[in-house]
Amino acid sequence: MAQIDEQPAARRPDVAPHGHGLRLDHWNPDSRAHAEAWLCGRTDLDFLRWNTPLQPDIDLAGARAALLRQREQAAAGGCAPFRIADAKSGTTLGHIGINMIDRVSRCARVGYWVLPEARGRRVATHALALAARWTFTELGLYRLELGHALGHEASCRIAQTCGFPYEGTLRGAMFEAGRPSAFRDAHLHARLASDPDPSVD
Repeated sequence: MAQIDEQPAARRPDVAPHGHGLRLDHWNPDSRAHAEAWLCGRTDLDFLRWNTPLQPDIDLAGARAALLRQREQAAAGGCAPFRIADAKSGTTLGHIGINMIDRVSRCARVGYWVLPEARGRRVATHALALAARWTFTELGLYRLELGHALGHEASCRIAQTCGFPYEGTLRGAMFEAGRPSAFRDAHLHARLASDPDPSVD
């Protein structure tokens, strides 16, 4: 791989992506409403079916601690977490994060979840489209990866719709549901900054 000597600087990392009736905003660890929404999302049975957090959130104190850790990691440049909010009401709908940011290879990994009451409204699709565009235009990255457990057809459809083609199956790349001592396969999708920006309206 050729060495990259100079990287493009992130231009406006504090600009909140918005569109499709959504706004990708910051989580506030001091907000009880934000902590409650985070806890609800991370303890939802459907979320836990497809994800096995290393540090499960079991109460409001744990949720606040998770949001604080996330804010610290973001300040260090390792991730860019967003609260998916309704643009008009400000109601929390879910979360989307640009994680594992590597400035040298200009690559990152995106992950998201949507609260149960917000599902069926294309929230994840529109949030992913907004986050991907922001990652390429404002953060200055070139490759954005998306991984999901094998069998998660909804995530597969969302990825394809947002211009993340399937690139292959990663063997044993994710924990089994609720079992960090066991592993399962994952699908890898990715989108490049040079790929066409698909219409998700």
